[in-house]
Order: sequence, then structure tokens, then C-alpha cells
Amino acid sequence: MIDDLDQWYLRTLLGIKWHKFVRNEVVRKMTKQPNITGIIQSRRLSIFGHITRIDDDADAKMILTTPSPENWKKPSGRPRIMWLNTVQRDMRAYNLTLNEAVDLDQNRPLCRLFTYGATHS
Repeated sequence: MIDDLDQWYLRTLLGIKWHKFVRNEVVRKMTKQPNITGIIQSRRLSIFGHITRIDDDADAKMILTTPSPENWKKPSGRPRIMWLNTVQRDMRAYNLTLNEAVDLDQNRPLCRLFTYGATHS
């Protein structure tokens, strides 16, 4: 959905009317812009790498690594989409588990290759 809006804005900026049948790939090549979801994924993975490299005493790291209390119950209703689950889904694109990603993030140059590879293909 966000890619559709991004594509619509690019077409508007280029003055391409809806009745002109111009493929999305052509519009992307004309503007030299990556997909917005690729940019978001890249930044999400970059933040994840930063959090995995900070001290274990930092609040952000403790939030990620501390399990939920035993007496905690998930609120009823629609399942919540957790940030860490989204990162795990992003990692599946690279055939990595979360633990492998944490190990990979300790190697900063290799981590940058993964995070910026999504937008610089």
C-alpha cells in the first residue's frame, strides 16, 4: 500500500497521467528511486544492528532480550505486530535466523552489506 502511494507520487512528479500505460519499473528507472519498502527494511535492519551492538545494560537491548513475564497475558483482539517479529521476517529474506543475525551484526562491515544491499541493488 505504501509502495502504491510512493509510485503515485513519482508519476505525479513526472507528469505521467493515469491513462498513459507506463510500467512501474520504467517510472523507477526514470527517477532512479528504490522502493520505499526497501528503504524502510534497510533502516529497520540498520537499527536492529545498532541495538545488537550496544552494551547489554542499555535499556533498548534489555527490552529486546528480556522475555515477557510468566503472568503476562496478551490483550484480546487483533494480534499485535511486534517490531522483533518484523525484523525476523526481514531476516528470512536473507535465510537468517534471529540468532544468526545477532552474530552477523557483530561484524559491522558485513552487516552494512546486508542492510544497504536492500536499496542499492
